[in-house]
Amino acid sequence: MLERPEGGERALLVHIDPGASANPEELEEFHQLAVSAGADLVGLVTGRRQAPDPRTYVGRGKVEEIAETVADTGAELVIFDHALSPSQERNLERELQCRVLDRTGLILDIFARRARTFEGKLQVELAQLRHLSTRLVRGWTHLERQKGGVGLRGPGETQLETDRRLLARRIAVLGERLGKVARNRDQGRRARARAEVPTLSLVGYTNAGKSTLFNRLTAAAVYAADQLFATLDPTLRRLHLQDGRAVVLADTVGFISHLPHELVAAFRSTLQESVEASLLLHVIDAASPGRGQCVQEVNAVLGQIGADQVPQLEIYNKIDLIEGERPRLETGADGTPRRIWLSARTGEGMELLPEAIDRLFGTDRVHRRLRLGPQQGRLRARLFGLGRVVSETATEDGGWDMEVELPRRHFERLTREWNLQRRPEPP
Repeated sequence: MLERPEGGERALLVHIDPGASANPEELEEFHQLAVSAGADLVGLVTGRRQAPDPRTYVGRGKVEEIAETVADTGAELVIFDHALSPSQERNLERELQCRVLDRTGLILDIFARRARTFEGKLQVELAQLRHLSTRLVRGWTHLERQKGGVGLRGPGETQLETDRRLLARRIAVLGERLGKVARNRDQGRRARARAEVPTLSLVGYTNAGKSTLFNRLTAAAVYAADQLFATLDPTLRRLHLQDGRAVVLADTVGFISHLPHELVAAFRSTLQESVEASLLLHVIDAASPGRGQCVQEVNAVLGQIGADQVPQLEIYNKIDLIEGERPRLETGADGTPRRIWLSARTGEGMELLPEAIDRLFGTDRVHRRLRLGPQQGRLRARLFGLGRVVSETATEDGGWDMEVELPRRHFERLTREWNLQRRPEPP
């Protein structure tokens, strides 16, 4: 659509540290992003700058250095580890005579490669078009308003205006389709809410091991690999806890630093699973040197989507990569589980996770011994469906002595509806 230099796979990376401090973790992450996008890396240009140059972001001297490196390496694409304005991107392409891509465009390209489901593809396309709509600035310099003359009089609309109109129309169509998908998701969430089935949502930085943990817990076959954004499309599976209760476990898209706003907006319906969850399982790469920064980035995105008030259980994954680290469960002052150290890949410490979830969901449960008459068969079926029947013994009159465990709200409701009678304790 735009008259821009053609881009290839031979890519030169440009990373500029703001201020005087360098962050090697950010540089490594940028390298992994480029590799995940399928780029053939031919070089790296680094530097430091107190403030971005309004025209080229990096300044005149650095642009000349990048241009020389492009000529020496034969790079067809220059990728910046920063968000560039449309004018900066255009000026850099004019100076470097090759395609320029910023961090946002790079992440969008990876998402476009990884999306598999109908919803995921719609979300990525919407994010791409929203990003592209900000780049339609003098992209068609050869097609200004049509000149006069025989056979040259046009409709009076510039190509730029036509592009904007077509983009706006496509964005509206995608928004409508995603709205239908979101409504379907809302129906599913409401059905789970009516059935009072809790939802656990896996969240975390990309490549922290969420999908591996999801597969370990549910015996699913979600794609998992040691790469950024290995999976994009959300997956939900029913998970049975140790006491027989059922919950829904949701695997969501991974987060990353400087996540493009277009993606947050496009994936809002998917991320809604985290907003509506009863508990967030925050998966953290325990072996990452920058895990503290990763936790902050994830919590920042959770704040953007309104999920920062949902209770969290921190799961420090990949302890098999840390020498001497052992599985353990850490609790708060009140005995509530706070964090677990485990390895989803090897299975070390996995037995601690169901235990912690049971304890978190067991704080509002009651354990009772009940006596049911022979005419209360329907109530017996309800108890089996809503909770866990620890034991059951038939009585001489055709009834049942039962020992049950179920959520307090269920027990109180059944008490009102059926006038439950406690079974006398044995002497």
